[in-house]
Amino acid sequence: MKSLILIASVLLSTTSFAVGNPTPDKEVEVNINGVFVPGSFDSNSEAYVVVNGVFQNGCYKWSRADINNVDNFNHEVKSIASVTQGMCIMVLVPFQKDIRLGKLATGLHTLKFLSADGTYLEKQLTIE
Repeated sequence: MKSLILIASVLLSTTSFAVGNPTPDKEVEVNINGVFVPGSFDSNSEAYVVVNGVFQNGCYKWSRADINNVDNFNHEVKSIASVTQGMCIMVLVPFQKDIRLGKLATGLHTLKFLSADGTYLEKQLTIE
């Protein structure tokens, strides 16, 4: 009986070393495949766009969009995803997200959706 308890305690203590600390998620810029720009925004409404794309595998998940207002009518958008380190399902994962731009001034706005490889997708948004 004592040997059984000793073996069980040794096995339980050695498995705790294998758990360790989880590795933190890494943030990466992801490419956007398409952008839908709804119409009929005015200067009093919150403007938004809908972006879509494909993550490389199941370890990716949407994090946020970084918006750089170059000036009042030119805006750059970077899409950021967090990547979990470890075992992942190796399939392409489509995504679609709303990006809130906030209240914009009346006029024609140019939106550049920047990709990690230096390319960009450009769209126009009219605020009435």
